[in-house]
Amino acid sequence: MEYRNLGASGLRVPVLSFGAGTFGGSGPLFGAWGTTDAVEARRLVDICLEAGVNLFDTADVYSAGASEDVLGQAIRGRRDAVLISTKTALPTGDGPADWGASRSRLIRSVDDALRRLGTDYIDLLQLHAFDASTPIEEVLSTLDGLVTAGKLRYVGASNFAGWELMKSLAISERHAYPRYVAHQVYYSLAGRDYEWELMPLAADQNVGALVWSPLAWGRLTGKIRRGQPLPEKSRLHETASFGPPVDDEKLFDIVDVLDEIAAETDKTVPQIAINWLINRPTISSVIIGARNEEQLRQNLGAVGWSLSKEQIGKLDKISATAAPYPYFPYRNQEGFAKLNPPLT
Repeated sequence: MEYRNLGASGLRVPVLSFGAGTFGGSGPLFGAWGTTDAVEARRLVDICLEAGVNLFDTADVYSAGASEDVLGQAIRGRRDAVLISTKTALPTGDGPADWGASRSRLIRSVDDALRRLGTDYIDLLQLHAFDASTPIEEVLSTLDGLVTAGKLRYVGASNFAGWELMKSLAISERHAYPRYVAHQVYYSLAGRDYEWELMPLAADQNVGALVWSPLAWGRLTGKIRRGQPLPEKSRLHETASFGPPVDDEKLFDIVDVLDEIAAETDKTVPQIAINWLINRPTISSVIIGARNEEQLRQNLGAVGWSLSKEQIGKLDKISATAAPYPYFPYRNQEGFAKLNPPLT
């Protein structure tokens, strides 16, 4: 397993990490992801650690805290061997104090997460979304206090817009608050919007990307194909509306190229899709999920080998999309391109 520093920090993370969204799954979204109990979870953690995957990602909103609870049981007795990443800010109830990143909500959320996880510190806490109703200074000063208290080691963001992340970084620098070292983002061959603004920002500010849904909400498994109905067991039947939109024809074109490369490499479609991501600029770790041991072992096979330059070029070309304004001139017009050359 390869390890990389997480953004501008000394925290070294594996290029593959494990997403515990399937742990304790319940409800229309997370229940469709998986319903892994503590016994199954411990086995999956065993396999991850054997492969060098020691970063486990969860969130308080995953199955109303059950994911954190099951993960805590699965790592019991080996806390020092793992890194825990969790998230907060999204609504966990209907009350006025059940959402956002106010001082009181953050303190309570961290204490609740620590209790569920069965630990006295969290390696990485990420804000699951930007809270426009709370001053950024309040958010960051609260995180500063939690770091000082030893409850958090590092802090990060997730699903922020470019200006939200940049403004937060600037305020951190101004007041010497802990800096967001990670940005957990959606990024895949079927969804490359991360590249327009967030990737250049991450490269400039040294913010490491943790990628969620690298298989485009289950669409790049190799089971979704042109002219065929969704497989009976596909979670897309229940969850498609919750995830990022994907153009079907574009998706099928990408899968066709993935099939070609699979035949050349003897690798699976998801392994190729994940391997492509690992080698993109600013990526610190790609979060993989699995309902069972078979899926996990297959996804772990995405590392330890490399795509050829020609294969990467094919994937880049087939998955490319036109950049929206104001980014398209920097990709398409010579004068603009010289001012801001692409990272790829």
